[in-house]
Formats: sequence, C-alpha cells, structure tokens
Amino acid sequence: VLVGRAMGKLQSKISFHTSRYRADGSVGETGPAPAVRQHGPAHTDAVTSVAALKPDLCVSGGRDKSVAVCSWRSGAVLRRFLGHEREVTKVTSALDSNRVFSASRDKTVMMWELHGTSGPSQHFPGHELVVTGLAVSPDASQLCTGSRDNTVCKWDTETGECLGRAAISRNLVTHLCWVPGEPYVIQTSEDKTIRIWDSRELQVAHTFPAKRHIQTCCDVSQDGRYCLSSSSGSAGEGGEATLWDLRQTRNRVHEYKGHFQTTTSCVFLPRGPALAPSIATSSYDSTVKVWDRDTGGRE
Repeated sequence: VLVGRAMGKLQSKISFHTSRYRADGSVGETGPAPAVRQHGPAHTDAVTSVAALKPDLCVSGGRDKSVAVCSWRSGAVLRRFLGHEREVTKVTSALDSNRVFSASRDKTVMMWELHGTSGPSQHFPGHELVVTGLAVSPDASQLCTGSRDNTVCKWDTETGECLGRAAISRNLVTHLCWVPGEPYVIQTSEDKTIRIWDSRELQVAHTFPAKRHIQTCCDVSQDGRYCLSSSSGSAGEGGEATLWDLRQTRNRVHEYKGHFQTTTSCVFLPRGPALAPSIATSSYDSTVKVWDRDTGGRE
C-alpha cells in the first residue's frame, strides 16, 4: 500500500523499495526510493484540480482564481492564466493539446491557449450554478460541462456555441470524463448514480445501478473498456471505489474498500510492461492507496 499520510512525515521517516514510473509509462529499476523533490507553490491558495497536459507539463486550478501550467521536471510555472472571478473548480485538456479548459464557481468555463495571451481565448457561460464537471473530446473540438444546476451542456470549442443542454432532476454533477476514442462521456452525481452520456445527441445511453453514497469522481481506462467511480463515506462506511465494465455487459467488476472517509479521487495508473494494471485512490482520511485493478488487492 502506498499511503500518503502527512507527506512531510513520509518523506523524513520512511524509506522503502519501489518501482519508479516514468513519464513514458516505463518502469525504472527497483531500489531505494529517492527523496521527494519539492518546488515552490504554483498557487497562493488551495489547489483544487490538476490534470496532465503533456508528458512533462501539468495544469492546475486553484482557489486563487488562477490556472497554472507547470513543468513537473523543473518546477517552473510556465504560464499563468487569469480571468475567472471565483475559485477554479476543475481543469482539463486533451492530451498533447495546446488548449487548456477551466471551470469555476463563477458559473463559467474558459479556454486558454498554451502559447497565446494570458486571457481566455474562448468563454462558455450558461450554467446557473458552480460548474463541477468538465470533459473535452480527444480532438479538443467539443466540450462537455456539468453543474450543480442539474444540467449537462455540450459546446463547440471553436465558436463557444452551446450545442445542447440536458437537465435531469437532482443530477448534481460532481465529475465528467470522456471515453477515449468514443462519443461517450461518463458522469458522477450527488444522486449516487453514474451515467453514460452519448455526446452526439446529449442523451443518457446508460445508467449504472445506484450506489449507497454520493459519487464524487470518475475516470476511464485508456483502452475505453472500464470506468472507475469513487464514493463519499465516513467512519469506515462507504468511501469505496468501484470498477465498471463499459462493454456490452456493463457489470460492476470490483469494489476497492479500505478508506475510512470519502474517497475524493480515483485514477487508472499508466501501465508498465511488466506490471499488472493498477488504480489509485485518494481520500479525506489522508491516504493514497494503489490497488491491483483485476484482483482488488492493495499493492
């Protein structure tokens, strides 16, 4: 188990042997883990969201209303984008794209050009409450957004035009992610459900059986075969992550239980050539756990 309880304590007190993931997905030799490299802060307040932009770049959004593009190798903040009036809630980008998207409590979404000006290149207003879901198509031509106003919207990223809007009662969106190579978008909600949207007509193509707790986050495997969702929880009740089959059967495959509070995030990890497929989860219980995707066992 990789446990992130009080990172400072981990860095100073624990030394263990591990395989090191590289940016290209390969794995280095097993040996003593190097000291964690720390850089200066990219934001002046809490960081609320982070996403991959390019193999050596990441984009983050913060409570300071800014969007930052950083090199994780050097720690340098390469770009800072300003324009939101309130906290940034989500950031995303099509991998290897020069376009960055951010959602905010100011009810809007903005698009930024990596090599453009510091202001937004496109603006997507229209939600009535905080925007809490953000997913861009693999070719970066379309954007799906979701909000606590119970709506999901589809946008043309070139023109900023709203191409569709769908409302479902009590569908307080918590997260959105696009299925690679498909016109489908996965969505989690405070109504405890996970929905698959067909982005072409912006209609629900499938709804998985409702869970017992609020669904906080979702992710899709790079091959598009599986999706993950994570649950709220407390005192050891709930807080699990769930693996779902996106193929015809669309069954629940595994549950990953071990967090004692709300599981806030879940991701599929890059797979090395000699490693079993793995996932990672993070929680309000101050831990990060890595799991064997297929057995549900912790690594």
